[in-house]
Amino acid sequence: MRSATGFTLFDTPIGTCAIAWAERGIAGVLLPDARELQTRAYLLRRFPGATGTDTPPPHVAEAIAAIVGLLSGTPDDLTFIELDLERVPPFHRRVYEAIRRIPPGETRTYGEVATLVGDGPGAAQAVGQAMGANPFPIVVPCHRVVAANGRPGGFSAPGGVDTKLRMLRIEGAAAGGEPTLF
Repeated sequence: MRSATGFTLFDTPIGTCAIAWAERGIAGVLLPDARELQTRAYLLRRFPGATGTDTPPPHVAEAIAAIVGLLSGTPDDLTFIELDLERVPPFHRRVYEAIRRIPPGETRTYGEVATLVGDGPGAAQAVGQAMGANPFPIVVPCHRVVAANGRPGGFSAPGGVDTKLRMLRIEGAAAGGEPTLF
């Protein structure tokens, strides 16, 4: 379990998301669940002791504004957002750093990400496992990683692959396996 000092929920074009923070940076981001109440309950289970507020600190408000912008179709770069990586395993850190460098509107395959982190395409499954444990979806844009066959691959966040495809469409990326005009 991760530690966080505060959290807030915020509205986006895909639903109510949540963000938690700690002294070292953002501790977690949650994509919307079916209902806001479920999102809040999951956040409190994941970050016991965190205090909810409607007025987050300025650096968190700036992160929220950028996330909302990205989910509204503005190709915002979220790499400025500081993450609390204290409890993140070293391999996962390398994967998250590589994924954060994928620009909005672009995708990479699991194998390409494995190569970027220095483990070669044979580590694609390990990349998928790291992404399944991603505590920072959107900020660490695991939705931009697709299967080698052009299909979307998995997505463990609420809404599953449908949410992944929706986020890719918002960003203007070819959403794994969907036909294009060319």
